[in-house]
Amino acid sequence: MTDGDTKSVIGRWADEPDDVPEESTASSSSAAAGSTAAATADEVNLDSLAVDDSKKVNDFLDDPEDSNIQAVTSGDTPYTSAVRFEDLNLSPELLKGLYVEMKFERPSKIQSISLPMILTPPHKNLIAQAHNGSGKTTCFVLGMLSRVDPKLGAPQALCICPTRELAIQNMEVLLKMGKFTGITSELGLPADKANYIPISKRAPVTAQVIIGTPGTINKWIAAKKLGTSNLKILVFDEADHMLAESGFKEDSVRIMKEIVRWSPQCQVLLFSATFNETVKAFVSKIVKDLFVQDYNQLFVKKEELSLDSIKQYKVNLPDELSKIMVIKDKIMDLGEKVGQTIIFVRTKRSAGMLHDALVKYGYEVTTIQGALTQEDRDKIVKEFKDGLTHVLISTDLLARGFDQSQVNLVVNYDLPIVYDNPTEPDNEVYLHRIGRAGRFGRKGAVFNLLCGDRDRMIMEKIERHFNHYVTEVPSWTSDDDFKDALKKAGLM
Repeated sequence: MTDGDTKSVIGRWADEPDDVPEESTASSSSAAAGSTAAATADEVNLDSLAVDDSKKVNDFLDDPEDSNIQAVTSGDTPYTSAVRFEDLNLSPELLKGLYVEMKFERPSKIQSISLPMILTPPHKNLIAQAHNGSGKTTCFVLGMLSRVDPKLGAPQALCICPTRELAIQNMEVLLKMGKFTGITSELGLPADKANYIPISKRAPVTAQVIIGTPGTINKWIAAKKLGTSNLKILVFDEADHMLAESGFKEDSVRIMKEIVRWSPQCQVLLFSATFNETVKAFVSKIVKDLFVQDYNQLFVKKEELSLDSIKQYKVNLPDELSKIMVIKDKIMDLGEKVGQTIIFVRTKRSAGMLHDALVKYGYEVTTIQGALTQEDRDKIVKEFKDGLTHVLISTDLLARGFDQSQVNLVVNYDLPIVYDNPTEPDNEVYLHRIGRAGRFGRKGAVFNLLCGDRDRMIMEKIERHFNHYVTEVPSWTSDDDFKDALKKAGLM
């Protein structure tokens, strides 16, 4: 989010502006960069990409009839699923990264189907919807690394992510996988206040792969610090949110238009676990109208996205205080025995209140939300990933893409709701939240804490949406009932 966009952004996600504002004393070249950004914004005519709801332009993303991953290819390019990474014509350096650093044995199912579609010339665009924890990150990171010419010292691959945490995590994968390639990379994130320099004074970006958040990437492009003329591949991670009205649609379209202008043959990969109807339609239209070239699609059936390896429970509670009691008396003690726990709350205020209550009872917990400094957020995530902390309270900042294999337990302290319609569940966010447990098919359990008729109504709507009944824990005061739930989830 650039500063000019802040007013229009609905605060559902990272709860923060995406960039540090330029100082008012910045040089005239910085002011010129600002005017460039404004001019670019004027050129982004979103009306021309408006979707006519009366026309079903998004048939390709409708749920397939069977439960397998479905691939729909355009044109006559033949694709053969990759049984081994050697089938993909990768460089020896990349294969070494996959086997030695990543310790992969063979491609996952989504990787075996999507990687040939990404890597085979003429490098068609791809719209991919696939499970949380199915290996999506490997698909696009390998796609980026495989397209870079290590001899050319210029940006050739760009990945846009909705949050700082997801960008950092994707960069960690890229550095590991690309360890032996010599390919250079840089994070495009809001500068922290301690290291902030005006954009006009920074050197042009020469790294070959850039991973960042949309506001910062837009600022770099507008200030002519990030050239797009050599870009071969553009990735949107969590693409449904990147192209949603409540997300980063304007910034994302602006980046796409700039890239089409200078690199019309750039391959675009749109990856997400979920695509709602409005975003499906917009994604299909933008791929057709902006990037006038063939594209492939890959998707899974909605019911398949409900992550059957994760056991979901609901706990009916008499009042808000009992939510804290259940976490304190049942979930905290049991959670330590089964791995790490993430507790999702709806607001920063809830996060602070729950944190203070649990600390007062003597529990060690950490809390992450968008109002924290970037240094604090990075430190909290690192400690959790390193296993130094076991319980993390989070707003939806970490709902998407956050990958920590030791998380076996997720608690929805608050159910996710549509930002401007509090009686409607946000089904996509629910799916992303529960996907933090049971990564890559491992066992996991989710406890949804319900207090009052509205929570119960929202839970019923979630069940109907996913066609999946969520088991009720018989008594919120019974230790045995919670132990039994975890046993059924395969965690005890």
